[in-house]
Amino acid sequence: MAEQNSLAGVRIACLSTNGFEWAELADPKKAFEQSGATVDVIAPDSGEIYGMKHHDKAGTVKVDRTLDDADPDDYDAVLLPGGALNADSLRAVPAAQKFVETAETSGKPIAVICHGGWLLVSAGLVSGHTLTSWPTIQDDIKNAGGNWVNEEVHVDGRWISSRKPDDIPAFIREATRIFAQSRQSGTKAA
Repeated sequence: MAEQNSLAGVRIACLSTNGFEWAELADPKKAFEQSGATVDVIAPDSGEIYGMKHHDKAGTVKVDRTLDDADPDDYDAVLLPGGALNADSLRAVPAAQKFVETAETSGKPIAVICHGGWLLVSAGLVSGHTLTSWPTIQDDIKNAGGNWVNEEVHVDGRWISSRKPDDIPAFIREATRIFAQSRQSGTKAA
């Protein structure tokens, strides 16, 4: 029998670009894949994107698909890692905004950490939601009509949010739970 929080067959879209916080992409991606999911890194451009460990470069990851080639309907959930450079760049990309709008409209879970919430703000999706983030973007969340809380991890319906790399274990636990529940309830991608 499959484990309750198994992500076997779940496809996760990880939207990111250069300057992502390394642990906020690499650790959840590894954990989700170990639970059976497929995680595609989706970026504005093909090739590789570089990560950061705070202020220092920390390596690269391969881009699986570009935003122009990726279809939100092919995925069951969305992962938005942080990193100020990553999030500030990605929030201004119309295709990234459209991707998360489509995921939200389709009822797919969205897991966001640190500065990753900026994309949700710029896509006009935050109003009425409660989420946490890196503290410096709480004003953006509040000004967009959201409620900001200072918690290790917060679940608001299908949205899972955390503040920083230290919160990753709780973030992974809750995202895995919500992704598995979503799959069991039938919101799996076609």
